Formats: sequence, structure tokens, C-alpha cells
Amino acid sequence: MEYMILIYADEKIYSDMPQAQMAAMMEEYGRYTEELEAAGVLRGGSELAPVHTATTVRLRNGKVVSTDGPFAETKEQLGGYYLIDCANLDEALHWAAKVPSAKDGSIEVRPLVTHG
Repeated sequence: MEYMILIYADEKIYSDMPQAQMAAMMEEYGRYTEELEAAGVLRGGSELAPVHTATTVRLRNGKVVSTDGPFAETKEQLGGYYLIDCANLDEALHWAAKVPSAKDGSIEVRPLVTHG
């Protein structure tokens, strides 16, 4: 079954982070990604551009309304994701707990819907 690992954190933490600390965290993400690949569960993933680059689209009364930024004001923003293929939710949660940003953010695990 495929699961999305959605990575949420306060972007301000990363923009204020010293360069050496950021480099260490990115190395940790590299090792995590390699571990997912070695286990054969990784299907995709990416870091997202900062939330100020987002555009939210709504359809209201038949008209498209777009707004700069995310759809809601929150303390944590979606910063990236991994798409993994696991035997069950327990295995997906195992991998989610290893996401480096789990230490200071939150990780949402959500199964993909399959049709047919």
C-alpha cells in the first residue's frame, strides 16, 4: 500500500538556522532517503519551495479566486513529502518516525486511495 509522508515544520526555524546546522540536517535527510531506497519502499519525494511561493485556488460562485500563500495561517507549513510503498500502516509509521524533521515539526502519514 502506498503512503504519503507529509513533513510539516515552522519555516522560520530553518531560515534562522546556522549554515553548518542546516548542512548537517540536509546530510541527515540524504541518509534517510538512502535508507528508504535501500529498503525498496521509496516511490518519490521532494522538498517544497517556501510557503510564500504558494498559491491557493478556490472556486466561488463559479469564479476562480486565487490567493498568494497557503490556504490557512498555521505555525507549521508543509515543507516536503515522501511517497513510500509499505506492507501496512505500522511499517509506514516506522519510516515516518525516522524523518529528521520529526524532532521539531510533525509528520503526517496518509494512505493513498486506490480504485479498482
